[in-house]
Amino acid sequence: MNLSELHTGEKATIIKVKGHGGFRKRIVEMGFIKGEMVEVLLNAPLQDPVKYKVMGYEVSLRRQEAEMIEVTLVENKPQSVVRHKEITIALVGNPNCGKTSLFNFASGAHERVGNYSGVTVDAKEGFTDFEGYRLRLVDLPGTYSLTAYSPEELYVRKQLVNNTPDVIINVIDSSNLERNLYLTTQLMDMHLRVVCALNMFDELERRGDKLDIQKLSSLLGMPMVPTSFKTGRGLEELLREVIHIFENREGHDEYYRHQHIKHGHEIEDGIANIQKFLKGNDLLRLRYSTRWLAIKLLEGDKEAWQIVDALPEASQIREASVMAVRRIKEETGDDSESAIMDAKYGFLRGALQEAGYKMGHKNDTYRVTHKLDNIITHKWFGFPIFLFLLLLMFEVTFTLGQYPMDWIQAGVDWLADFVGRRMADGPLKDMLADGIIGGVGAVIVFLPQILILYTFISLMEDSGYMARAAFMMDKLMHGMGLHGKSFIPLIMGFGCNVPAVMATRTIESRRSRLITMLVLPMMSCSARLPIYIMITGAFFPAQYQSIVMFSLYLTGILLSVIMARILSRWVIRGEDTPFVMELPPYRFPTARAICRHTWEKGKQYLKKMGGVILVASIIVWALGYFSPTGVADSLEDSFIGVLGKAVEPLFLPQGFNWRLDVSLIAGIGAKEIVASTIGVLYAGGEYHFSPLTAYCFLLFVLIYFPCIATVVAIKHESGSWKWAFFAACYTTILAWVLSALVYQFVSLFL
Repeated sequence: MNLSELHTGEKATIIKVKGHGGFRKRIVEMGFIKGEMVEVLLNAPLQDPVKYKVMGYEVSLRRQEAEMIEVTLVENKPQSVVRHKEITIALVGNPNCGKTSLFNFASGAHERVGNYSGVTVDAKEGFTDFEGYRLRLVDLPGTYSLTAYSPEELYVRKQLVNNTPDVIINVIDSSNLERNLYLTTQLMDMHLRVVCALNMFDELERRGDKLDIQKLSSLLGMPMVPTSFKTGRGLEELLREVIHIFENREGHDEYYRHQHIKHGHEIEDGIANIQKFLKGNDLLRLRYSTRWLAIKLLEGDKEAWQIVDALPEASQIREASVMAVRRIKEETGDDSESAIMDAKYGFLRGALQEAGYKMGHKNDTYRVTHKLDNIITHKWFGFPIFLFLLLLMFEVTFTLGQYPMDWIQAGVDWLADFVGRRMADGPLKDMLADGIIGGVGAVIVFLPQILILYTFISLMEDSGYMARAAFMMDKLMHGMGLHGKSFIPLIMGFGCNVPAVMATRTIESRRSRLITMLVLPMMSCSARLPIYIMITGAFFPAQYQSIVMFSLYLTGILLSVIMARILSRWVIRGEDTPFVMELPPYRFPTARAICRHTWEKGKQYLKKMGGVILVASIIVWALGYFSPTGVADSLEDSFIGVLGKAVEPLFLPQGFNWRLDVSLIAGIGAKEIVASTIGVLYAGGEYHFSPLTAYCFLLFVLIYFPCIATVVAIKHESGSWKWAFFAACYTTILAWVLSALVYQFVSLFL
């Protein structure tokens, strides 16, 4: 609730002070800080302003100002109980600057760190305690600017405006200062409290760069701290600067003051003229930095104009903006957006020059990168290398993972035998042995392969190879009607389709974003891996297993190409955006990062074993154990047998039997359930179908109905159930048609 909603005599604890610039600074200086208790003493005769008691003295505020202070009611609790010394810190920076590494290092949270644009597609929250404060860290998506061009830029901007943090940590890649500091200039426009983390500073030092950090801090009006979040260097000093700025301690005036960037005579005149009207609206003045909003209007920002068009002064503001844009064009020869951008870069060049910035050449960060790129992205070698890495991944997954898989399988068999020998015959024994152990055990044995697969994906992502793969695939993607950036979510789909669908937010074009999420289910996620391994291991010789697996993944990729082309040509039309993507230097990921990522995925897999897979296994066992008349004499007479026999004619063209049909139906909830269902229904281990049927079954599993979580993710990201249902329907129809065609065609030659 807001402070303005309290009645006389009520007490509350301050949660947050919203607003920007001078207003927020003044309110905080008056004692309205997070954790303080405030009491309503008196309303003026006209109910405005209101007198409050805070920090032992009395102060009056207008109701519109009190609306900007969030509080929580105190119900006769002593102040020591409700006081919270908490600072909300937003982490803002370009992609690949090390922002999420800081988040993980400081909070101990295990968020994914990927070396390409857009790995953080939503805000992540973590906490850490430091020098008596509870620090709430919010890791925002990586963004190059605060325009409303891409979904991530708009998301970050809305978070900063609507949920104003106490302090911002602007994480900067020190090896690319000028480009990274452009975002800093936009934070300066917003009049927010900022501390800069000059991350990867060890790379700057190795290269022999020269930089007067104190001078640059003074010029930008914010403290700058050299850091390296691989080792934790500078973290404590960075957090101390956050606390210093939050407490507004003396001695930091040199580094913390609001610094205006001079954009040139005509631009500044235009900003000032627009600001006159913006400042006249009290509600607007309290919520936004009027200077930042004026700059956005001059840039033609649609979101900013939506705010202004609802104001009584809208026509006057638009008239002032049109005049300013015309004069800027006359003076600079550029449109106002380009002129503002050039002015900011001009300011940064001057500031860096005054701070003595000189780039050294002792150890060029990109030298090794350029040499590797000459090979990895070579016209003739690039694609074979990519295909080789995929084949190697599957080969190692099979061969290396087989040993621990055999150990786990031996443990599952021993446990089932132990239960069978120690328990009396009856439903409970059968449920434990055949339902729980048989179902969950059929899936958990594939944990080693899951971990190996994620280790490979993690290595490719963290090293920077994924960005190169997108670079190589852009022409093919464009031919499919997609954006080059679409390749990254598609590759992420090999891990899990749900975060891959969410990662499509990094694609600026809505058309490409929608097509990408609709073809993503063709990517074989790790949930399908247990099914692949189970069936290929049972029906194909060891020397062909990795080839069968590779063919499934390759089929998924080819189908995604075909479907993307069809969707872009006949279903979803529109303009695409240019392919602009950063290619960061290769950085070999630390063993700690790889192990952490792999363990997190393994933990998720184990949690699923104890949740949805366990419940599904028990349900499948119960449906197979009981019949309409009681305990079933055989599986065919059970509930699940009746269901399977009912749908069996539908899958005769594929050569499937009713057990396979039932497992496919069960897999709609989660693909792992297909493997657990087969484990329950084929408890004896004998499969009664041919290798051709087995391969067609794998094709069906590859293509058909995405899991429920993926369908929901598509609805959330597309904003419509229409596209979610479309994805579920077309994939299932395609799976039926393709598997039937393959079975019928190959059967002609057998």
